Amino acid sequence: MTSPKNSVLYTGMTNDLAKRVFQHAEMSGSAFTKKYQAKKLVYYEIFESAYEAIRREKQIKAGSRQKKVELINRMNPK
Repeated sequence: MTSPKNSVLYTGMTNDLAKRVFQHAEMSGSAFTKKYQAKKLVYYEIFESAYEAIRREKQIKAGSRQKKVELINRMNPK
């Protein structure tokens, strides 16, 4: 998720993407997304298990902002 001006990046994991995106859009998601207005979905991945999703979330969070931007741009260049 990102803000309207793409100034912040939020990484999270959910088992219901549509519901979670709606929560962020309504500003009822996380405290971080509320504070920074991160309500625009720019990237997602799908996994078979919660374990795999959590592992990947940690990998993404550990990366630099530049790595995250490159990941987003490969999937979503617009």
